[in-house]
Amino acid sequence: MTDQLGALTTIFTEFYYWVTVVLMFLIHVGFCMYEVGASRYKHHQHTLMKNTMLIPLVTVTWFFFGWWIYWAFPTGPGIAPSIMNESTALITDESTFSAKWYLANTEYMAINLGDHISGVFWAAFLLFSWTAASIVSGAIIERITTFAFGILAIAIGSVFWTIDAAWGWHFDGWMLKILGYHDAYASGVIHAIAGGFALGVLCVLGPRIGKFTSSGEPRNIGPRNPWLVTVGLFLIYTGFWGFYAACNIPIFDLGPEYGMEGVTYWTATNIYVTPTTLSGITFNFLMSLSGGLLAGYWIAKGDPFWTYSSGLAGVICASAGNDLYHPIQAMIIGMIGVVIAYKLHYWVERKFKIDDAVGAVAVHGYAGFVGLVICGFVLNGYPSSGYSVGAMWDGTTYATINPLGQFLGAIIMFGVLGMLPGYVIAKVLHGMGKLRIPRDVEIAGLDYEMMESAKKDERAVSSATR
Repeated sequence: MTDQLGALTTIFTEFYYWVTVVLMFLIHVGFCMYEVGASRYKHHQHTLMKNTMLIPLVTVTWFFFGWWIYWAFPTGPGIAPSIMNESTALITDESTFSAKWYLANTEYMAINLGDHISGVFWAAFLLFSWTAASIVSGAIIERITTFAFGILAIAIGSVFWTIDAAWGWHFDGWMLKILGYHDAYASGVIHAIAGGFALGVLCVLGPRIGKFTSSGEPRNIGPRNPWLVTVGLFLIYTGFWGFYAACNIPIFDLGPEYGMEGVTYWTATNIYVTPTTLSGITFNFLMSLSGGLLAGYWIAKGDPFWTYSSGLAGVICASAGNDLYHPIQAMIIGMIGVVIAYKLHYWVERKFKIDDAVGAVAVHGYAGFVGLVICGFVLNGYPSSGYSVGAMWDGTTYATINPLGQFLGAIIMFGVLGMLPGYVIAKVLHGMGKLRIPRDVEIAGLDYEMMESAKKDERAVSSATR
């Protein structure tokens, strides 16, 4: 970097994404606290350990193939022409967001003074992967084997959410072009898919012992430590600021991208290169959070667990269009999502005997699905991406946001890439006898099993040294 202004822009962008990674790390801390607070004491250490081991499992697999999937498959089954060619500004070596170093997978193999972006941008997406896996983790606590959870975490964290990101969260994604799919802050791309995946696993995993009476009526197994639940969810709220910021490009020249040759216009954009501002999404984040909290307090009659969770559900429901909504729209949409998610949770629980221990399917899956559908109606006719504005890309056109496209996108996210793979992988693990812990271990507690295993290892070492 020889130009001082260019260097400052690059270093600012590098630091911007680095800060988002640090903030998003708090989401994972929050999930750990939240799940421990929701679980019973006899399962605490196991709950923490599986959330801890999620980090290396997803990180390493994301490094080896997850990131590659995102850049390799945006056109999906080849049903949309690609704009990724040498005429695209995003492919040139001089571009800050050069796709070449993503695709070649070489420049972040060692320290490279010419590259200030790929590592932090890779890490921001990695933290999204952790979030997807952590969402599944909460739903299945107190009965899943460590081995099975590891496989499921890799599947959702480094494979399936990455495919949906390539299709619907990529400037070249076929869902943007053909369906007009728009999901600026990941109502579907992370939350609906993870909620659907968790539901697929729960269908096979079955309920915790004692969750349902002999007549099939559900029992409430409430959180054992509401203080940890509260702290956990507030940490997730805090980390979500980083999540939102990481979904933006902090500084981008819209002039040539919007067909305005010779014009320079710098602004922040969302991941689709559609103009937005941190100021605007701050309004909408806080209003959707507040709408969710108010609706949760009302619908759950003041229940603390659902009130805190509903704040998160409100943000998730409004996230698809929070780059374009008016703050009042964001608040109302968050409230609608919470009411629907809450009602669906208890209806599914009673009807299908699904035991979602922390309401993750409702808060992330149902709220995310509803948010995508609502976005299609509220933003009908708006550009799905910055690349559908102007006359770039040699006549390549993108569909605008529309109700049908958003509904089909929600089905793809929640069902096709979420629930279906979760169900199939869980079925395979169940057939191998690797999915669920034995009944006696579940009754005694997973922590007891860990202690007994440690004692056996200790006795074995002691015997060997005699």
